[in-house]
Amino acid sequence: MWSDAILAYLHFAAIFALVWFLAKEWTLLRAGADALDLARLVRADAGFGVLAGIVVATGAARAVFGLKGWSFYAHNPVFHLKLGLFVLVGLLSILPTRAFLRWRRARNADASWRVPETEWRSARRWVAVELHLIGLIPLAAVIMSRGLAR
Repeated sequence: MWSDAILAYLHFAAIFALVWFLAKEWTLLRAGADALDLARLVRADAGFGVLAGIVVATGAARAVFGLKGWSFYAHNPVFHLKLGLFVLVGLLSILPTRAFLRWRRARNADASWRVPETEWRSARRWVAVELHLIGLIPLAAVIMSRGLAR
């Protein structure tokens, strides 16, 4: 019972930290194309990537070693929806990540370089989409844990 509680805690803590890093990206992007702190933005994005891996690892540990066991999760369509949403967010995050790295390289090469407004708007839009999609995952978790859809 204790191991299940610890696994759940680690998974939830990783999820909260992941959302914090994504919200940090959104907050940094709100500064506007001309005022971006690219170093902090790239660090926040890297944190998001690291935490995504930790969320997957703790979730897998919870599914395999937790009280409900893998058989509960393997055939649950809502679990597959949760995973699908998480994978979709991960795939969508590639677009802003590539932009952030490209911007940092350009700024390092030329200190007077500025982020193009259209690219900034696009990255901001993708991060907003990620935030909205990630917000649906807890709804799926609640539905799954209550056995409302099987």
